[in-house]
Amino acid sequence: MTESARRYPSTIGGAVYLVILLVTLGGVGYAVLGSWRVGVGWISASLFAAAVARLVFTDVDAGMLKVRHKYVDAALLAGAAALLAFLAATIPNQPG
Repeated sequence: MTESARRYPSTIGGAVYLVILLVTLGGVGYAVLGSWRVGVGWISASLFAAAVARLVFTDVDAGMLKVRHKYVDAALLAGAAALLAFLAATIPNQPG
């Protein structure tokens, strides 16, 4: 394939990956500059969206979302999302 014929990103999963990456980076920025709970919530939501996208797309279309078997990827992403959401909801406010 010639360089001029290549599309960037070359799969729909690659485009979704970039959107998820941008939302995650936005969540990190919001956690640093604003409310950390809201920022972690955005990170959690983006990981959950990645898990859903991994389940929806085929292995060929998943692009950079594909690392392992489809259900292993989705379970790890959803588990990390659930854990972050749980931690953000249950950690008490600190004085000061």
